[in-house]
Amino acid sequence: EHNHAMEEGTETPKYDHLTVYSPLPESETLLYCSAFRKDTGITVDCIHLPAGEMTARLEQERDNPRASVLLGGSADNYIQLREAGLLEAYQSPELTDVSEAYQDEQGVWNPIYIGTLCFACNTDWFARTGTPMPTCWDDLLSPALAGQIVMATPKSSGTSYTTLATLVQMRGEDKAWEYLQKLDQNVGLYTRSGVEPAERVKNGEYAVGIVFSHDAFRAALDGYPIEVRSPADGTGYEIGACALVRNAPEQERENARIFINWLTSSRGEECYIEAKSCRLPANSTARAADGLPSLDEVKLITYDLEWAGENRTRLISYFDTHIYSARTLT
Repeated sequence: EHNHAMEEGTETPKYDHLTVYSPLPESETLLYCSAFRKDTGITVDCIHLPAGEMTARLEQERDNPRASVLLGGSADNYIQLREAGLLEAYQSPELTDVSEAYQDEQGVWNPIYIGTLCFACNTDWFARTGTPMPTCWDDLLSPALAGQIVMATPKSSGTSYTTLATLVQMRGEDKAWEYLQKLDQNVGLYTRSGVEPAERVKNGEYAVGIVFSHDAFRAALDGYPIEVRSPADGTGYEIGACALVRNAPEQERENARIFINWLTSSRGEECYIEAKSCRLPANSTARAADGLPSLDEVKLITYDLEWAGENRTRLISYFDTHIYSARTLT
């Protein structure tokens, strides 16, 4: 039951709710949503789903979505949703402070952070076994790492799809599949979400996780035995995004725009510091947490986001059939 204080001079109270889908960790979204409520008086109900499942749910709810905003997850998901007609075009006025390179050329989704792919390495395991830490993608194929690698499956995880699209863009399709078949020999576990590999490595269950740098740095900041290695031969990245859902509940629409403007502002993106999320803000006026490497210290490939979005269904389906399912049958 909500008792709305009647605003002076208005007959009806302003609707003060918003429903959001997000693949981000709950500890983070709780902080963002409560900071937003402090600033605006709008209460956010956040439903957590891995990125692939968020995409599937929006497709199911096409005519009557429950949520008004998608918060976080890689832009290639958003490109797929945009192409499927599930998002409503909206650009925050705050995007004047974001590099053109990170923006949606069609003006539908809004960039909020950048995350680079890396290897989260458990320093205890490497010290104990005397194995050298991986410095490039091919190092992950070392027999010393048999059963010691954990990564998500691209079917449900945006992190893992970025890995797949990165390898295809770096090596060409045939060579990338060859590589992933070999890597599969060393993968001890495929998880559902892209955050989980960092959890498994920090707890010592596996030696190496393929994750976004913010998930690895967050574990290291919390004092776990994690060292973050960026592949020296180049790595892909995600542009974390947010967007309006098409056909969203009428009464939430204005609040949804207010939320996106807030998320893309330096105020919204500086919440990453307090959340210890280790995300790099897309807004150039927002401060980042101390100790994070800047993007120019990492060897980034020229990641083709539009291509990654357009080929997502096809590449995931190939991975699922030839690598993931082949494994569960044997």
